[in-house]
Amino acid sequence: MSGTFSDFGAAGPLLVLLTVLSVLSVAVFLARVVTLRGVTAGRDVRARWLDAVETGTIIAPDGPRAPADRIAARAATLIARGAAPAALSADLAQMGNAEVAAMGRGIRLLELIGMIAPLLGLLGTVLGMIQSFRSLELAQGAANASILAGGIWQALLTTAAGLIVAIPAVVGAAILQARVETGTREMERVIGRTTLAQELRHKDAA
Repeated sequence: MSGTFSDFGAAGPLLVLLTVLSVLSVAVFLARVVTLRGVTAGRDVRARWLDAVETGTIIAPDGPRAPADRIAARAATLIARGAAPAALSADLAQMGNAEVAAMGRGIRLLELIGMIAPLLGLLGTVLGMIQSFRSLELAQGAANASILAGGIWQALLTTAAGLIVAIPAVVGAAILQARVETGTREMERVIGRTTLAQELRHKDAA
C-alpha cells in the first residue's frame, strides 16, 4: 500500500491521510446510524401515555428505549414525587439537552471531514504542481509534455480524492442531523404536553 502511494510523490502522504479520513467517516456514519435508528420508535405508545398524563393518570411509560421514552420515564418519576411545574420543566429541559448532545455525537466530526478533505486535496494539487514544474526546470530544455502531464494528473488526483471523501461525509452528517432533529421534536412534544398538563392541574388545585 505504501509503495503504491509513494508513486504519487508529494501527493502520496495526503492520499494516505484522505484514505484514513474516508474510512473514519464511513465508520462514524454507520455507528451513528445504528445508534439513531430508534429515535422515534414507540410514538403511539408515548401518545397513549401522554393522554393518560393529561387525564391525571400517572403511570410509568411502557415503550422502546428511545430518548423521548427516557424523558417520559423521568417525567413520570418527578410527577409521582409531586414536583412543581417549573421544576419539572427545568429538569426535563436539562435532560433533553443532554439527550440531544448524545444523539448528535459524531456529526461534528463528519462535518469537519467534509470541510478539510477538499482543502487537503487542493494542497496535494498545489504540491504536485510545484513538483511538476520543478522537474520541468531541472530538465533544462530536454523536457517533453509527458513530464509535465504526468505530474499534473497525479496532482489533480488529490483534488478528486478530497471531493470523494468530503461529499459522502457532508451527506452523512446531514442525514444524521435530520434524525437528531426528529428525535428532538419528539422529546419536545413529550416535555411540552407533560409540563402543560401539570400546570393546568396545579391551577385547578389552587
